[in-house]
Amino acid sequence: MRFQASHRTLYRYSERVYLEPHAIRLRPRSDSWQRLERYSIAVEPAPSLLTETVDAEGNDVAYAWFLEPTDFVSVRTEFEVETLRENPFDYVTLGEGVTRLPLEYPHDTRESLSTALKVSDADRTAVREFMRPIADKGLDQPIPFLAALNEEIHRRFDVAVREHGRPLEPERTLQAKQVACRDMAVLFMACCRTAGIAARFVSGYQEPAKSSERRYMHAWVEVYIPGGGWRGYDPTQGLSVSNRHVAVAASADPRRASPIRGSFRGEAAARPITVEIAIQSGAVR
Repeated sequence: MRFQASHRTLYRYSERVYLEPHAIRLRPRSDSWQRLERYSIAVEPAPSLLTETVDAEGNDVAYAWFLEPTDFVSVRTEFEVETLRENPFDYVTLGEGVTRLPLEYPHDTRESLSTALKVSDADRTAVREFMRPIADKGLDQPIPFLAALNEEIHRRFDVAVREHGRPLEPERTLQAKQVACRDMAVLFMACCRTAGIAARFVSGYQEPAKSSERRYMHAWVEVYIPGGGWRGYDPTQGLSVSNRHVAVAASADPRRASPIRGSFRGEAAARPITVEIAIQSGAVR
């Protein structure tokens, strides 16, 4: 599948402010799942310095520094990506202890996955009752468990658009009927980690369902399966991720997968953020 997209985010302020350094994670990944063929970024006002590097979790990140005061900042990216994997289950699990829950990773692998396995006592308590029906079905193998969890979250909640703000904690999500994709992703992560499965938050784009609908960034989850590596699950859609998603950034902490993070100094009020995303997709000929 080939995707062509443009993405502009505009921040405005009631008067001039001084911008602190901004971290921009909008460059799609290029790996065995997808091939980045073209990418550009434009920031206005022109930063005094713009550097592109890789963060501690392997995500491409651009850092923008600003010296002059401004009453706006605009970030525009364009890219072309070919997604490569049609079958999300093209692997065989490797090693002992990976066919039953809680999943037992090899010691060295577990150390590398420690942040993706960390779950708070509050989150573990919140999701335990939610997970009980799945456990009652005897689904103690990782792949059937993940499929059932994905389906249950998709079935339980209606999707609501909440353009800005952090994901809800699992306890708050479970009390709601309508939630955003990032809320479902965080709930899915908490359930996985409670079951001993390493999970991380992913931000990116999905194939548009209708050509006329407004576009937003999307969020889902990747879990680590020995022999399969990081594999995606999208509870918003109730499906396993294949070639109809474009991954941008992934992190054990959703905040470190945010598209843009920054702050400002000054007495101004921040205006509503404007986001414009255009995506075209089609089969590769």
